[in-house]
Amino acid sequence: MGDGPPKELISFADDEGNSVTVTVLGRDPRWSAGLEAEIVVRTPFVSGRVDLVLYASRLESWADALDRLDAGEDVAWMERSSGPTVFVHLTGDRDCPEVVVEDESGSMVTVRVPFVPPDDWIADHRQRLRQVRDHWVPMLSSQGDASP
Repeated sequence: MGDGPPKELISFADDEGNSVTVTVLGRDPRWSAGLEAEIVVRTPFVSGRVDLVLYASRLESWADALDRLDAGEDVAWMERSSGPTVFVHLTGDRDCPEVVVEDESGSMVTVRVPFVPPDDWIADHRQRLRQVRDHWVPMLSSQGDASP
């Protein structure tokens, strides 16, 4: 993951050129309890990005989502909040895992991205989460976890 602060919280990618990433860009300049981040979708067919604010409770809910995925359940991350929602379906429409990014409150666009994950993808994402938390969360103010 390189030198410097950890940036990639989520990285779903495959050899077909499909990827969905959630990248931490830094502390949110408007809200001291949040991190400025983005979701980036890249496929041979469509690409896009959407801004997002991460705060401690969203990182905690991603940890819970990883536990549910490890138990064989599909998940919806950030579903009950303003901004985008990320769904992970272990068996999608094409009989392989897929990530669905829904930006209902912004662009009103939904993108479905199939991918073939490596065997250790959940452990990899737990490590990414741990690195992001260890580095970024101590820098956030304790103004609570409500969105701005």
